[in-house]
Parts: sequence; C-alpha cells; structure tokens
Amino acid sequence: MEENAGHAQDPSEEQSQLEVRSYFVRGRNALVTRTLMGDLYLDYYLHQGQRGVMHSPAHHGMLKEALAAMVLYCASRPWNETVAWTLHFEEAGLNIFVTGDNPNGRVVGQIFTENVKQTGRNLFCSDVVRGGGPPGRSVVEFEGGSVIRAVEWFYAQSEQRTARLFEIAPEDFVMVSAQPDCEEGWIEGLDLEAVRELDTRETLSLLEKRSTRWECGCTQERMLDVLLPIFKRDAEGLFGNEPVIRMSCPRCGIRYVITREGLEMRAGSV
Repeated sequence: MEENAGHAQDPSEEQSQLEVRSYFVRGRNALVTRTLMGDLYLDYYLHQGQRGVMHSPAHHGMLKEALAAMVLYCASRPWNETVAWTLHFEEAGLNIFVTGDNPNGRVVGQIFTENVKQTGRNLFCSDVVRGGGPPGRSVVEFEGGSVIRAVEWFYAQSEQRTARLFEIAPEDFVMVSAQPDCEEGWIEGLDLEAVRELDTRETLSLLEKRSTRWECGCTQERMLDVLLPIFKRDAEGLFGNEPVIRMSCPRCGIRYVITREGLEMRAGSV
C-alpha cells in the first residue's frame, strides 16, 4: 500500500487534462455533455497500482461509470460548485464514491467493499457545496445494480428532470439532460444509435469547453488538520503506545503516516 510521508505532488507529474464539451440541442431545449474518459481512466489505474489495491473488474467498471457520470454532471453545473456522490448497493455490500471539484477542475473516487454499513436498501447520496455557501444533501432510493440507471433515477427524483447517460463507444460517454421547456419525451425515447447520430439528426450549438483531471488534492497537512482536534482532546487515546498512526484519505484512499511529533508541530503553527 502506498504511504505518503507528506511530499507535495511534483508539478511535472500533473495528471492528464480531460476535455468536456457542452452543447445545446436547438429545438429540444436539452443539454448534451460529452467526453472521452480514456486518459482519466489511465490515471485512475496508475493510482490504484501505486496503492496496491485489487478490486474485481465488475467493481472497477462501476466506478468508471460513476466517474464518467460525475465528469459530465459537473460540466453542466456552476463553476463554483463541488459535488460528492455515494452510491450504496445493498445486496453487493458495496459503496461507490466519486467527487467532482469544479473550481479546481478535479475528479476522484474510490470503491469500498469492507465495513460497508447495511441500510436495507440502495441509496444515492449527493452532497453539494456552492461557493462559500452551506452544504446541501439529497438522498434517494434506487433499484438494481446499475450505476447508469442509478444516476438517471437520481436526476428524475432529486433534480426533477430527465437525463440519460450513454457509452456510445469504449470510454466515450454522452449525457443528455433536460433544460427548462424541454421535450422530455424525446430524451426518454433516445437509444444508442440515436445518440451516436445526434450531430447529424439534431442541431447542436457548442456552449463551452471545460477541463478536468484525476486528482484528489489531499496532502499531509490536510490530514494533520483533520486529526488535530482529536489530538488536542486526547493524544494518548489517538496514539496509544504507538509512535505513529496511519490514516487513509476518504476521497482517494492514499495512506498517510502521521507522527505525534508532526501533530505537535502542526498544533504549534496554527
């Protein structure tokens, strides 16, 4: 398992930039967002390899679909918005977590298969922060084991509008979502062939291009700040008889080595 002792990421090792395009469908009042996920998936697999984490191909596939959905969803949202989704699959004992950070152009996620709390139902939890405002949360139930269907159900129940997500070619994803006064029956009737031919069947106007990359943004200092309040209350309870403790970033899973000395220095600097 990778353990980070606090070194900042070298700028030369910056992850690949992913371009996301948004189009308006004239006469339909619908938004189309599209991207090729290949480079981001490569960075994801490199990250997993560095961590020494092994998951089943099926679980990797589910996280990859969730990452694609998050990238396309974020492209349709305000620039100052940060979003986190947790998809809980009850029968599989599985949580898929993804988060998108529009202000910094980042997306990251991970798979949880251990110590997954049973709820008796599948749940889609969405947490949103816009600018410096308070966080908002939406929770909906969904059926089945498909990430794509869960995302579409989230749109219908929480966003109160229709959206469809398609993989029109390997790692080539398109999302079509309703805007005000949209002919939603048109979106509901789309199939794979129709989406592949959208640019010939419909009039698409390019609205904007955005870029994102696989990157968490976690650092040793941020992990110290997370533990600092606990350390101040009960240092002995936190460390016990150990000189160091290890913690994993909840967003990307990178493991950090935390020393008592490091926390003491952090406490004296803030």
